[in-house]
Amino acid sequence: MKYALIGCGRISFNHIQAAINNNLEIVGLCDLKEERIKEKKDKFEQVRNVQEYSDFTKMLDEQKPTLVAIATESGEHAKIAKECIKKGVNVIIEKPISLSLKDAKEIIELSKEYNVKVCACHQNRFNKAIQKIRGAIENDKFGRIFHATAHIRWNRGKGYYDQALWRGTWEQDGGALMNQCIHNIDLLRWMMGNDIEEVSAFTDKLNHDYINAEDLGIALVKFKNKGYGIIEGTTNVYPKNLEETLYIFGEKGTVKAGGSSVNKLEVWRFDGEQEEDVLSENSEVHENVYGLGHTPLYKDMIEAIDNDREPYVSAESGYRALELVLAIYLSSKEHRIVKLPLDESVSTLDFKGLFD
Repeated sequence: MKYALIGCGRISFNHIQAAINNNLEIVGLCDLKEERIKEKKDKFEQVRNVQEYSDFTKMLDEQKPTLVAIATESGEHAKIAKECIKKGVNVIIEKPISLSLKDAKEIIELSKEYNVKVCACHQNRFNKAIQKIRGAIENDKFGRIFHATAHIRWNRGKGYYDQALWRGTWEQDGGALMNQCIHNIDLLRWMMGNDIEEVSAFTDKLNHDYINAEDLGIALVKFKNKGYGIIEGTTNVYPKNLEETLYIFGEKGTVKAGGSSVNKLEVWRFDGEQEEDVLSENSEVHENVYGLGHTPLYKDMIEAIDNDREPYVSAESGYRALELVLAIYLSSKEHRIVKLPLDESVSTLDFKGLFD
């Protein structure tokens, strides 16, 4: 299967490695900055002779890939994805799927019209710990789930934002919740049944004068199944990343996934099960916060294309994660409880000047 990558920045190492691990034929690398492509070619022998592009439409026309991954700045995701879909190309879109609900909805509709597969790159769904928890939910091991909490306690300093000036802007990114925390926000909504009744939240910019968006978000989510969710996301933790955790509290079980990126199962309490055995079998160690999920996400996407089925992490999943972040922003801005579903006109641009 022919594969190409659009955007060769920080996360592109994981995408290239996942493509290699899945034996994809890499036919093109595209970025506006030639030095970024060179950096990847120096790292991966398998792409040393791959054609380079600065124009992704030219790459699509010349190479005709079956699958493309989009890993550009967030504000360009939707525009590029729609062009790929219209050319009949299947796409993996880095989070967030877009910065507006209108664009996300259009991506979903176009994928159906042109009969292509779209995967939102929420790779942490494939973590062993998360898969174990998801299996327990699908098998009703918890009974009624009372509430779940997602904590993302990370650090991002000025050097991070200086690497790419689009970060932390409302036009091209958003803040901590949209960029760093959306993976765990996705997991929380997914685990709690997806359907949300209302959201109440605060966001603030406490420690990053050089960005436009938030570095702290705290939210309470009421789900339609009568369960609750609590979200705490920040990039203000001193002096480095502390943890990313997901707790589920049910009438028959309690679990916690932790580690740097919910990659370790740390609590597993169900009657009749030996906790220590389960914990050791469902934890992973990796070097960075991106985890090991890209390779199985790519594997699933390839199988979805081959078997004409929806990918495990669909475009609709990307829409739901985006919607929850935007609902948090809206609640904070307007100091009110926000009902879901949101109007499809909502986008990050609605929050320009929020912290001025």
